[in-house]
Amino acid sequence: MTESASTEAPAERESIGTVIVAGLANLAIAVAKATAGLISGSAGMLSEAAHSVADTVTELLLLTALVRGDRPADDEHPFGYGKSAFFWAFLASMATLVAGAGFAVTHGYHTIRNGEEMGDFTVSYIVLAVSFVLEGISLRRAVRQVRGSAQRLRLRSLAYLRLTPDTSVKAVVAEDTAALIGLGLAGLGLVLTELTGDTFYDGAASVAIGLLLAVVALTLARANVSLLVGQAPSRRWQHAIRRELEADPVIERVLTLNAMFLGPDSVLVAAEVDVSDTATGAQIEASADAAATRLREKYPVIRHVYLDPTGTPPR
Repeated sequence: MTESASTEAPAERESIGTVIVAGLANLAIAVAKATAGLISGSAGMLSEAAHSVADTVTELLLLTALVRGDRPADDEHPFGYGKSAFFWAFLASMATLVAGAGFAVTHGYHTIRNGEEMGDFTVSYIVLAVSFVLEGISLRRAVRQVRGSAQRLRLRSLAYLRLTPDTSVKAVVAEDTAALIGLGLAGLGLVLTELTGDTFYDGAASVAIGLLLAVVALTLARANVSLLVGQAPSRRWQHAIRRELEADPVIERVLTLNAMFLGPDSVLVAAEVDVSDTATGAQIEASADAAATRLREKYPVIRHVYLDPTGTPPR
């Protein structure tokens, strides 16, 4: 379906690979940044180290989200565990907010107010350059996945990121983009501090990195909360489902249609349909089964379909 990114089940193996690549890159970068930060005394570098630590924790939580959310349905959870993916992704965004943004802002403020003793900047510049390359590799993989999925759905990449319930890919793209911007801010702070001898610029860069992380974390948290409480697919997608149901010769029109994400690759559809007055009970039953089957076959992400044949309400 071209109307929504949610019409195609995300490639789970590809998402897991994207998260693992991002996690390993962030872990290596965190160690390098922390070492450079201790040698140079730079608040910006230490904030970037905290940023990478937060990103590493985030990737672990996102990997947990992918694994736990893919468990099959059971008696206690008849609709599966898909929503647990949104819960773990929400925790990942909170890790970015607390461990990354919180440390960067407070440490930057301390540097602006009290100053800091600066050391050799050479190691920091090298680490920033290497980190930029590694973050770029991680982001490139995520963007390649987004473009591939968007092309299959005939969507622009930004539209796909806005519409997709695959929170893991959305988080990796957002955090890697923020990481590249953060590296630029840290580098700018170091250059200005070295040129002027004033550590204010390094502290200001740290605060800016923290605010950037806060924006990313709160944006992702908002998206995950919306999915947790029962977000519906886009209106265009719902209209497409309605048209598909009303194409059935027995179904005259759809009276009400409700749809909800049960997970990154699972959607529930429930509808009240007005059926033909001349249709028999057997015809109505067969029509409902056929309509549900067509929806599942055309849009594999739709896992549950409930149709309630009813009479036309009085005007």
